[in-house]
Amino acid sequence: MNRLNISIWRLYRPDAVVAFDNPLIRNRLSWYYVVMNDQAPAKFHIAARLEVNEDYRSMSTEELWRLHDKVGEEFDKAWGEQRVKPRSSIIKSSLPKSSFLDVKIELVSRIIRNCNLCERRCGIDRTKGKGACMLDRRSRVASYFIHIGEEASLVPSGTIFFTGCNLRCVYCQNWDISQRPENGIEVDEADLASMQIELRASEARNINWVGGEPTPNLHVIIPSLRILAEKGINVPQLWNSNLYLTPEGMRLIIHLMDIWLPDFKYGNDQCALRYSVAPRYVEVVSRNLKMICDRDEDIIIRHLVLPGHVECCTRPVLRWIAHNCPRAIVNVMDQYHPDYLVPRLSRYRELNRRVTEEEMRRAYEYARELGILTSSPS
Repeated sequence: MNRLNISIWRLYRPDAVVAFDNPLIRNRLSWYYVVMNDQAPAKFHIAARLEVNEDYRSMSTEELWRLHDKVGEEFDKAWGEQRVKPRSSIIKSSLPKSSFLDVKIELVSRIIRNCNLCERRCGIDRTKGKGACMLDRRSRVASYFIHIGEEASLVPSGTIFFTGCNLRCVYCQNWDISQRPENGIEVDEADLASMQIELRASEARNINWVGGEPTPNLHVIIPSLRILAEKGINVPQLWNSNLYLTPEGMRLIIHLMDIWLPDFKYGNDQCALRYSVAPRYVEVVSRNLKMICDRDEDIIIRHLVLPGHVECCTRPVLRWIAHNCPRAIVNVMDQYHPDYLVPRLSRYRELNRRVTEEEMRRAYEYARELGILTSSPS
């Protein structure tokens, strides 16, 4: 990227320049803000410097998870102290021989041999074949760049787009990479670390893991963070995901992400099955959102309004968020347009139109009634 042109984003997104002038946004994204400005270490730096003295590689996986959760309590204490009194000095300190982050790297390297990172729980040994995400152990990136189309507080965002996905959304607007994982270049942890360093040097406020879906690539993402920790590179980690993870997948990333950007697509399992082939969708996503919100993490929840689905999906989604994640910022999105299978197959004809102004008015009005802070038009 030509560094002479880096700051052009300010011309196109003046709202991003002043995003944190809003005290509500500043308060609800307070951790992200101090990491973004290098006033505090990204969470992966804390995890990389929590020493583990046990011979963790010789442990059974069950024993390793117990160790992980024990050290996770130490992490929470250290992170809590950083939130009260941020100290970025640890970014330049040396790493111990073995750390909490290393334990996570060992766990995820084992998990992909019987993969249960997402709630497909396909159990495939991805060192030998492809899982339900259509990926084997090789991760592929379709593109990475400075994105100026995200929410104002995230722009400019250092996006890394993976191919492959664990959902099968019939209206997917990124279907060319989510459903065609070969449309990308193979990357390892060193490649991902280099991408992150380049993006941060190009004024990225964050590293935005997206796709497709980032979940199947945790075995490459997590080791890349160790490289950044070794090099003293500080940048907030953003999880831009369908959040269809298992509890194991969530436990791996909960100590590493500084800000969350998950989807909450459906308000019932029938719609989730019909349009994304996602069993137990509401249970899984609400469970994972509750885990994030109960920890008072910084989060922006995206909800894409679907045509004809304000009552069955938008209303229950917003109601759940208001009751369970009251500090979340919510992006009620009007960007839906018919794509992928919808225009091609008559059985999805009900989605073969844009959302109307009246539907969006009702969605925004309901969000206001619930007292939800939105990043959408009021």
